[in-house]
Amino acid sequence: MTRHPVGSGAWNAAGFVPRMDMARGHARMLEACEALERIADELPAHVDRMRCLMLASSLVPLIEACHRFEEQFVFPVFAISQRNAVIVSRLRAEHVQDRCAAEDLSEALRAYGEGRPIANPEAFGYMLRALFDSMRRHIAFEQDCILTMLPGGG
Repeated sequence: MTRHPVGSGAWNAAGFVPRMDMARGHARMLEACEALERIADELPAHVDRMRCLMLASSLVPLIEACHRFEEQFVFPVFAISQRNAVIVSRLRAEHVQDRCAAEDLSEALRAYGEGRPIANPEAFGYMLRALFDSMRRHIAFEQDCILTMLPGGG
């Protein structure tokens, strides 16, 4: 069985059943969302610089690993019907948007974590909230519409 950054799944006669891996990836990304929300709530004066550095170094690799797993193993199983192929296309576009936003946010988190001041706390808070809101919305859709349709879903 192939190991993946977000966990391991099960094999059956029909092929890879990625439900557990996808759920684990979602859990890890939701933890990152909670950490981003804590930073946004602590602005402008009480932000933990070490938390910023940790998120700056882990956010993009986490998102990339989860998205890569979904695109390689989950979406092909889900996109069997033409209707689902359209949904997968939309989800792939959201992956690109979230990854780009995470890259920009990681730069800002790293800068603040290294001691540079937050020039515009409102803009920084907006960047944080925009990303974690988008990620949560995306994950909720995948949990409601993708996980339930995968083999073994309910």
